[in-house]
Amino acid sequence: MYKYAIEIFYSEEDEGYIAIVPELPGCSAFGETEEEALKEIKIAIDLWLETAKKEGREIPKPAGKELLRVVVEELTSFSNACTKGVSVQ
Repeated sequence: MYKYAIEIFYSEEDEGYIAIVPELPGCSAFGETEEEALKEIKIAIDLWLETAKKEGREIPKPAGKELLRVVVEELTSFSNACTKGVSVQ
């Protein structure tokens, strides 16, 4: 089973929660609650992977911890720059 990072956020425009999987282009779902969006994105992931296999498309390996490491490093770098009064662009 593949493990991909899932982002869930509230959309004022849609009046509900949007879930996306950044590593799987176009893989998204909607729910009126965060829990519903999570349930729906899990179904969308399965369908995305099934379709990619049938069409012979390359399936990205989940970045998982590596993606988290990069984000944490960027946040730490940004935080350090801010505390030193360095302008970050």
